[in-house]
Amino acid sequence: MMFSKAFRALITLTASLFLLSIAGWAQTYGSSNSTSKISSSDKEFVTRAAEGGKSEVELGRLAAQKGHSQEVKDFGQRMVTDHTKADNHLKEVAEKEGVTLPDKMDSESWALKQKLEKLSGAEFDKTYIHAMVKDHEKDVAEFKKEASMAQDPEVKSFAEETLPTLEEHLKLAKQIDSKENQRASR
Repeated sequence: MMFSKAFRALITLTASLFLLSIAGWAQTYGSSNSTSKISSSDKEFVTRAAEGGKSEVELGRLAAQKGHSQEVKDFGQRMVTDHTKADNHLKEVAEKEGVTLPDKMDSESWALKQKLEKLSGAEFDKTYIHAMVKDHEKDVAEFKKEASMAQDPEVKSFAEETLPTLEEHLKLAKQIDSKENQRASR
């Protein structure tokens, strides 16, 4: 049986369109291992920011409960409030950009939480606040870098918007740390 040239052309065109649509679908819906739309460095930042945010919230809750001084308790509650807000914003960015966020703290923060749970009084306050100074120094540096170098506009915007809050946290933590050190030296 012979097909007309027009019929063969139609079959060839239909098959080509079908293959192109499959290729487009695979590219859009993840023929690769990652459905992320952002660079690996931006994705790494988002992941670290999510872990850090979870850590700040968990450790902040602990400080709000176990803190010896009212300043430490208030600082802990501020960490819960501010980092929960930032985490919610980060979740929106991650969802929009196709990044799956971790659902737990990093191992270093987990170890710190375990240590803090065994401490009380002024020793708890000093250890917690000192850790917050170190952590926020690192966070501020990372957020500054991402605010200036991020390739993804959503990630860049998140870093820029969150940075002033982290800088304020660092300033407060240093003030409290200084007071704790003065109390300890008396």
